Amino acid sequence: MSYQPESRPWGLSALSAAYFLFLILTMSSYGYPFPLWGRFYTGSAAQWLVFADSMISLYLWLGILKRQQLTVWLLIGYNLFDILNACVNLARIPASEYARLAESAIPEDDLRLNTLVAAVVLMLLNLYVFRNRRHFYNRSLYLF
Repeated sequence: MSYQPESRPWGLSALSAAYFLFLILTMSSYGYPFPLWGRFYTGSAAQWLVFADSMISLYLWLGILKRQQLTVWLLIGYNLFDILNACVNLARIPASEYARLAESAIPEDDLRLNTLVAAVVLMLLNLYVFRNRRHFYNRSLYLF
């Protein structure tokens, strides 16, 4: 008897669309300062960080499409890293620095609220991925 995988759940399609959007947003930040661990990187360092982040986002998106088991744990780890990085940036980079780069006023309360909302959304994505890990049946370590 051959194994017939179930049809793609709607939630996985939505998850795939969300990570495709994350990929596009990451790629569109090429050439701008990149905040990492409480400091802004500029120039070629920022470009390499955006490139690396884009490649990771591409791998995660393709892993969701291919239902790769490894992708479940990479998604959870990537999201936790992103939450931790956002919290460190919030604690170490003053709102005035963000305002200077954006060339407009950014209230510190809004920055905190946006970070909190993004962290909650990423935690909910992690919860969804973990609870639906059975849909990721592809055991291959390679996407192709």
